[in-house]
Order: sequence, then structure tokens, then C-alpha cells
Amino acid sequence: NKAVVCAVSASYISTFAGYPLDSIKSRLQTIRTPITIHSLAAQVYREEGIVGFYRGLWIPLMTISFVRAASFTIYTSTKEYFRDHHLLAHNTLLNVASTGGIGGALSGSLISFGSAPFELVKVRRQLEYSIAASKGLRIIKAPGTMDAVREIFRTYGLGGLYLGFRLHFVRDTVGTGLYFFEYDGLRHLMGRLQSGEQGPTPAWMPVPLSTVPFLCGSLAGVTSWALIYPLDVVKTKVQQRALAGEQRRGTWETLRRLIRGPDPNAPKPILTGLTRLYRGLGVSALRSITTHGLLWTFFDLTAGYIDRLPVINRSNEENAT
Repeated sequence: NKAVVCAVSASYISTFAGYPLDSIKSRLQTIRTPITIHSLAAQVYREEGIVGFYRGLWIPLMTISFVRAASFTIYTSTKEYFRDHHLLAHNTLLNVASTGGIGGALSGSLISFGSAPFELVKVRRQLEYSIAASKGLRIIKAPGTMDAVREIFRTYGLGGLYLGFRLHFVRDTVGTGLYFFEYDGLRHLMGRLQSGEQGPTPAWMPVPLSTVPFLCGSLAGVTSWALIYPLDVVKTKVQQRALAGEQRRGTWETLRRLIRGPDPNAPKPILTGLTRLYRGLGVSALRSITTHGLLWTFFDLTAGYIDRLPVINRSNEENAT
């Protein structure tokens, strides 16, 4: 499957490039006192070294093959099903975007069952120092990934790997659906043909053809992520409290406290709360531009390379032998 090969190879590059920003994003979402991105990055480097930015990296690198392969298989198969059954078949912006969105939502919902445990462990690794601080502990030597897995098992059992799963499921379903809805819609606007090949760009956006995947991937990644960002903040906060052994709070209670503060008798201004809810969005947007832009750029480059490979005619080979 050409789409799977392209997606997996491009994902390794984009994941490695964007992971330090993802690590900073997780810390910004859970830190209690306001801090600038530069100050937080300097603090991470001072306390943990360069490895602190890549803590838990091997988890997404290990799972990216499964996640991307399964995700793109479901996404492309859904679009092929719609095409073969003449559903949303007209080459219009709404139809093209809708088939991509439905394929993305189905992909995100199914993949979430397998990706949730790995993301929880990744969050546990990224927030090790803040979780230890909330317990009144000081880490001398950071535990490894398997140590984190064993601790989750020891504390919560097998079900512990699915802490915060409902939020993870909704985030991935809605987020992936929005992402592919926007990406396919943008590629249609930028002149992609029904065959999948890139045609001339419109007169109102005369950009080089080679930059189209990066532009569409970056814009789809940033806007879809911005829409579901508050849900990701709540998910990370719920998981952090559970991993730290603190009293559990429901989704709505967590959201209310993030926006209005812990004291119901002295609520914070809504604007202040919303600012906190979107803390880390800037670095997250930069991560989305990097990862999704590179993902689709290398996806198209790999697809083009495969298309240019010489076709082996098996019948001629057999006759020659």
C-alpha cells in the first residue's frame, strides 16, 4: 500500500522534529504558575539536559508505524468505499472535504483504542518531574519508560493504561476528523485533481507546487488542533492528577477549575481562565506547523519517488527465464 509506506516514512521524520515542542506543550498545560516558553525550555535544559526534551520519544517512534499504517489504511479505505459506492461522489469542495473528514473520524476513533496506553506513558515520562514535585519528591535519576509502565500497573492494574480514555477517544475522533476534513478541502481548493495528482494552483494563491503539501498540512494541523486544544488540556490535567495519586476530578469539574479557579466563592475572570486554558497553544501551533507540514511534504515526496520507480513486467521476466 503506497499510502502506508509514504505515511510511515514521513511520520518518523516529522515526529522527531516536533517532539521537543510536544514535550514543552505538555509541561505548559499542567504547570500551575505562568511561565514563558523560553523560561520553561531553559529550566528543562538546566534540570534535565537535552534529553529532557526527548524524554519518552521512543514511545511515539515505536508506535508510529502501527498508528500511521492503520490510520491511513482506514482513511484511504473509507474514501475508496465512498467512491466505489458513488457516495459524495461529486468533485465539489464539500464532498471532497466530507469524505476526508468521515474517513479521519473513523480512523481516529478506532486507532484511539491502541494509542491511548502509549500516549499515557508518554505523558507520564514528560511530566515525571512535575508529578514527583506534587508528591513532595525530588528525582535524582529519572526512571526509564518500563519503570513508568510498571508503576502504572502496580498502582492501577491493567486498566490504568486507559486513564482518561474517554477524553482521549473524543479528542482523537473529533480532531482527526477535523484534520482530514480541512486537509482534503484545502488540497481541493489548491488544485488537486480527482486522480490525486496536484494540478495548477489557483490564481489567488500562486505558490510553487512543491509547497502546497506543507501549506495545507500546516494550516489543517494548526486550525484543527486549536479547536480541540481545550479538550487536550483537560485530558492531560486529568491524567496528571491520576498519575500523581491525587483525588480524581470529573471532566466538567476540571474544566470549571481551569477557567474559574479552585475557589467557587472567588471565581477568576472568564478571560483569565480562557487564557490559562489555551496556555501552550503557541508552542503547540509551532509543533503542528512543523510536524504536519513535514509529514505531508515527505508523504508527497515519497509518493513521487515510488511513482517514478521502473515498473517490472512479470510476464516479460518469466519469458526471459
